[in-house]
Amino acid sequence: MALPVKMCQQDVVKLDLQAKAAIQDIREFDGPLEALSDLNLKARGKINGLREKIEELEKLALEQDKESDKQYILNDVEKHRTQLASTQNALRKAYLASQITLEKKEKEQLMQGGAEMRQRKHLGRQGLVKASSNVTESLMSLSRLMATQVQHSEQTMATLETSSRTITDTHEEFKNMGGHITASRKLLTKYNRREMTDKLLIFLALVFFFATVLYIVKRRIFSAGVDTPIHTEVPSVNQAA
Repeated sequence: MALPVKMCQQDVVKLDLQAKAAIQDIREFDGPLEALSDLNLKARGKINGLREKIEELEKLALEQDKESDKQYILNDVEKHRTQLASTQNALRKAYLASQITLEKKEKEQLMQGGAEMRQRKHLGRQGLVKASSNVTESLMSLSRLMATQVQHSEQTMATLETSSRTITDTHEEFKNMGGHITASRKLLTKYNRREMTDKLLIFLALVFFFATVLYIVKRRIFSAGVDTPIHTEVPSVNQAA
């Protein structure tokens, strides 16, 4: 048997299983009713795909050269068509049964909902009163919290102002200290310059003093040399005679 025939038969079996699974989903579906139509459309799509594959399988059977293969495939096609009709009938029954069940369920829920609605109205008044009281209490708590936050903010602002004044005063003190330091630096520079001048004057005075002493000593020595008499021996007259 050709490969296309085998593949087509496998597709037919696969689609048949998918259609049955979709029907089972409809049987087990518990709402809402609007979504039941979507499941029905999905199941119908699987059945339509199955019908097309069966027709394709029939065409492949007619193309077979061997009569035995053709007859075998046609018999298989007939079985699949019978199964298809059964699947379609099962889908209709499952859809109708689920529809009736869901409609009945919704009616019961509506009836219960009416009673619950009346009960909720009764409880709703009490709930509104309680909710209003809770809202009022929450607003009062929020108001107290806001007042506390405002007080904290005022204290923080006062602290910041005090800190700002302290910083300003400290800055002024630093400026005054800087002025004193600058004046002291100038005074020290002036004293250093005066000290250098005094040292230079003392040095010059010492030089002048030593120069004067040397000059005086030199004059004394020179004068003593000039005033000393020269002793020359004169021959005596008697001796000469």
